[in-house]
Amino acid sequence: MTAPVRPIPEGMHTITPHIICEGAANAIEFYKKAFNAVELSRLPGPDGKIMHAMLRIGDSTLMLNDAFPDCGGFGPLALKGSPVTIHLYVNDVDATFNQAVAAGATAKMPVADMFWGDRYGMLVDPFGHHWSVATHQRDLTPEQIREGMASMPPRAS
Repeated sequence: MTAPVRPIPEGMHTITPHIICEGAANAIEFYKKAFNAVELSRLPGPDGKIMHAMLRIGDSTLMLNDAFPDCGGFGPLALKGSPVTIHLYVNDVDATFNQAVAAGATAKMPVADMFWGDRYGMLVDPFGHHWSVATHQRDLTPEQIREGMASMPPRAS
């Protein structure tokens, strides 16, 4: 008797980012250098473009493919930006942030200690995707977080 098929495959989480990259093969190599990604699979199409690939970063999966504008699949470079940020928790945010910048990411917000208890920074990868990278440092109550936010200086418009 065969075991029933799992509705969520082994090793996957309920939500998995699936991103489009102009130059998916180059993106895979970047994520390996920047975030120590491990390539799990790659399905090239007949034209050499990547139809689907899966990477493992830490304990999570990232799916990606090349842009296919004829099918409505545009990456953030074609769209001139992305409203989405992929959040990555790591053991050493400073080391990971610097590794990603050395691999070609652009620092959007330098790493700093944040009022919500994380040490946190923001990057944009060479393919236009936004990443926040953090190491959790302090467990805080909702009230402590509100107090920390209230003590921040006002943002300039």
